[in-house]
Amino acid sequence: MLVVLHKMRSTRIVSDVPEPLITTSFTATSTADDVLAGVDLTGVRAVVTGASSGIGAETARALRAAGAEVTLAVRDLRAGRVVADAIAAGPGAGPVPLIRPLDLADRAGVGRFVDEWKGPLHLLVLNAGLVTGGLERTVEGWELQLATNHLGHHALAVGLHDALAAGAEGRDGARIVSVSSTAHMRAGVDLDDLHFERRAYDPQTAYAQSKTAGSLLAVEATRRWAGDGVVANAVNPGGVATGLQRHFTPGQRASLDAAEAAGVFTWKTVQQGAATTLVAAVAPELAHTGGHYLDDGQEAYTVPDDAELAQHPHGVKAWALDCTTAERLWSVSTALVRG
Repeated sequence: MLVVLHKMRSTRIVSDVPEPLITTSFTATSTADDVLAGVDLTGVRAVVTGASSGIGAETARALRAAGAEVTLAVRDLRAGRVVADAIAAGPGAGPVPLIRPLDLADRAGVGRFVDEWKGPLHLLVLNAGLVTGGLERTVEGWELQLATNHLGHHALAVGLHDALAAGAEGRDGARIVSVSSTAHMRAGVDLDDLHFERRAYDPQTAYAQSKTAGSLLAVEATRRWAGDGVVANAVNPGGVATGLQRHFTPGQRASLDAAEAAGVFTWKTVQQGAATTLVAAVAPELAHTGGHYLDDGQEAYTVPDDAELAQHPHGVKAWALDCTTAERLWSVSTALVRG
């Protein structure tokens, strides 16, 4: 197993030996079906969070089409049923998708999902995401975007570790995919004030923090679990118009429009947006290596924390791959979700 220890702009250092960035044959225009063409996922059990719409629904559809048994982990069961029925009615080699309730901001609900899971798990796609227009908190007082986008996923991954390790034994390893975002470049993780109890609240900074946290989850999960055959990678799906933007304030919308005008991203279809998730999920180049951040089907180059987003739209900030921060965040997150 290869474990990322440090990153550089155009190479990464794995076990202190410089290595070129991981590349694949896929690009920004590749679709989910392009990535899975010729791939047989018969016998693979996958969980996709946030699979009731958008990129999550497309990820689930494509996995089932390739033969996987897919569980849609969703907050809205009615919407999940609509997606599952549509997937089942379409072409595919896998069984009818399963639907399980999961509210990532509800610690007890995440616990029930974990407790009710039986058997091995081969692929965990941490896709669900939330954007708020203002400060919202969970019953614990946690900032809602961090609670949903990171802490719930952290609890889910930790809770399903044994299932993933069992899945790794039966196949060529198990994988976790953490869906991050270009937005991670706006902010690192403030371990001294994760929940904006002292600093002024800005929803864009909070969202950025949660997406940096998702990348750090992949770094630390790989460090801890690679020996069990489980690796994790973060992905940037690119600009995709989904329900995620439904709560945008005028200011958030203006920021998005400005980023598009500056060339930070171009809009992708949902099918293209799911492609990099599936690269992380099935590409042989990533079977035994984790802690990477992928963009447009390739491992992204690392940029300094003070780099301008407009100049490096396909890069990853160093703060999203920092091993020390990843370890600290894991410890803090574990303490929080355990209560």
